[in-house]
Amino acid sequence: MSSAADARWQLALRIALIALLAVVIQESAIAQISIFGVSADITPLVVMSIGLLAGSMPGAIAGFAIGLLVDLSLVQTLGVTSLLYIPIGYWCGRLRELRDPAHGLVPLALGAAATAAAGIGMAVIQFLLGVDAPVSLLLLQQIFMTVLVNTLIALPVYEIVRRVLWPAIPADPRRRRRRAYTTGGLSPLQRPSERLGGTAPRGER
Repeated sequence: MSSAADARWQLALRIALIALLAVVIQESAIAQISIFGVSADITPLVVMSIGLLAGSMPGAIAGFAIGLLVDLSLVQTLGVTSLLYIPIGYWCGRLRELRDPAHGLVPLALGAAATAAAGIGMAVIQFLLGVDAPVSLLLLQQIFMTVLVNTLIALPVYEIVRRVLWPAIPADPRRRRRRAYTTGGLSPLQRPSERLGGTAPRGER
């Protein structure tokens, strides 16, 4: 029981560290760099990565924390970004829990979807709150370019988050079984003699 609790605390501390560093790096460095007229935004990519790696609840909690830090750093209405990031982290985590996607391009597709959801959602919320930010062709173009730029960096961001979180993520027995079947180590179609490294009887050769 203590080892499981220690693993959860270790995962929580690593997620908190990633959340803090992601917001600090985004607002102090990345936001100052313009690519194709827009700045990349790693915060939805980090939320997506945490959900895809750790599950729905850690993803939702990370979405809330990162969104709150973003709102505090930008001195804007508290909870607006969290409202957008919570479902991003949760549904990326649910995808991991239900489908366990193994394709290497999944983070790229989810990064594009997460960025689009955050950009469109922010525009809608600002419109509902009466903020003077009219929906126009220029705004849609900026959202599209941000999605494009974030898609290009989604895989590197995911890999960095994976390297930090992976030692603290509990092993999933379903994933181990699937990996074993894929590699042939525990395939039920294998003969017992082959699994044990022996040779088949002479009559079966």
